Amino acid sequence: MGHSPGHGSTPAGDRTGEPSRSGRHPAYRIERLRHVVTVDENFTILDDTTIEIADGVITAITPRATRAGKSRRPAPSGEHQRSGAAPAQEAEHEPEVTVIDGRRMLALPGLVNLHTHLPMTLLRGLAENVDLQGFLRIVWAAEGAVMDSTTVHLGAELGALESLLAGVTTTLDMYFHHEEAHLGAASTGLRHVGGPVFFDGPGPDGLTWAQRLDILESWPERLQDLDRLDALWRPYAVPDLPAPTVPAALMPHSTYTNSPAHLRDLAAALTSWPAGIPALIHVHVSENAAENTDVTTRHGATPTQLLHATGLLDGTRIVLAHGVHLDDDDRALIAAARPGASVAHCPGSNLKLASGALQWERYRADGIRLGLGTDGCSSSNDLDLWATMRQAALLARLTSADPTAAPARTIVEAATIEGARALGLDHLIGSIEVGKRADLVLLDLDQPHLTPAHDLAALLVFAAGRGDVRSVFVDGHLVVHHGRHTTIDTGEMLAHARERGRLAAEAAKDV
Repeated sequence: MGHSPGHGSTPAGDRTGEPSRSGRHPAYRIERLRHVVTVDENFTILDDTTIEIADGVITAITPRATRAGKSRRPAPSGEHQRSGAAPAQEAEHEPEVTVIDGRRMLALPGLVNLHTHLPMTLLRGLAENVDLQGFLRIVWAAEGAVMDSTTVHLGAELGALESLLAGVTTTLDMYFHHEEAHLGAASTGLRHVGGPVFFDGPGPDGLTWAQRLDILESWPERLQDLDRLDALWRPYAVPDLPAPTVPAALMPHSTYTNSPAHLRDLAAALTSWPAGIPALIHVHVSENAAENTDVTTRHGATPTQLLHATGLLDGTRIVLAHGVHLDDDDRALIAAARPGASVAHCPGSNLKLASGALQWERYRADGIRLGLGTDGCSSSNDLDLWATMRQAALLARLTSADPTAAPARTIVEAATIEGARALGLDHLIGSIEVGKRADLVLLDLDQPHLTPAHDLAALLVFAAGRGDVRSVFVDGHLVVHHGRHTTIDTGEMLAHARERGRLAAEAAKDV
């Protein structure tokens, strides 16, 4: 149950998200939430509201005033709704409902981290006081020394745990040994979007270009296979859930580590992509001015123009990481790209490496979708998307000299529904609506720094933080409760992480 300090116990006892013994999702009722920030089309905010979850889906959202009558927000046609009496033959199979007391809580959609490198949690603090190029030199040396597949699995698991505890339910994660990164992150319950990474050279994983292309050819089906491994995918996996629950991504690292010929190889591979399996491209673009100079000198085009010329900017959904230094032509190409191009804004990393300041208002005016990312822990030092929200809002106002720039509602949307749209998952996640998958976060509002709550969007962006997260649901599973993960014993994981981190530090010491 979700007993909150200072309130009475709830009828369901103290079952905090254990797997259903019937092989089904657990069912939950979060009662009398103080506020629900839905992030729906109208940014609806509800008070004193109960949310019901069954089979991984939000089945009812019922404000108290509505509960006095008999109406509730109906589920879309075809969706299971737990209202009224169930048929007798179904009732005996219904899972017992776990009740959570929401009276001091605010619910919002799970946050979407649109650009990160989860396994780099093990490299946190190794590359300080350097620019992007100096950072890459140090980090690549450490990666080559210690980041084998086993260590990548550990680092991804550690990064996923940090993310979930901070209310991040979905990540777009670029890292080599992608299968182990996926399994490590997904074992925590995180909704993890990953895929094979591409470099001209062998990279830290030692693969040739031909081997990378072979891996790409089998990746869509391989992802489905991995997601069926109940013990390694969701902690509470249900065999009949649709797979994949995330797109199958391919990740050319950048246009400065991939030649135009190799970028064209990837575009060609996408022409034979299996029908029915969504694809996603993720690539670093124009992170700092030196990158632009390097690529333009070598190829006579900016990174964005090179992606367009090689066929990667159009035809497949694409997320461009950073995009700090995009000129007018670049922005026009991105805004016109179909089925959709988005920029993952990473203000913390960009500020720390002195890479520059993305012009938020200009990009928005040009029609570019913006989501938010933390980047990896070795450049931004944490996976705190709450800090990223605040940084993005403040930086937008500073660069535009306009205190009305990047209003709090827009920033919350960037961290939730816009990130989901960038991934092609907005029909499933990104807002709290009946019929969507239950990816949501509960914040404890009974805190001095959150009292009083006059403007909830501003409260979330400028006052709230990851320490306020109490419970987290991913795909209908309660993975964090009372600020702790519900299945992972962190002691052994942290011990292993410290040891691998020590070896990484030794490798980076003399660079």
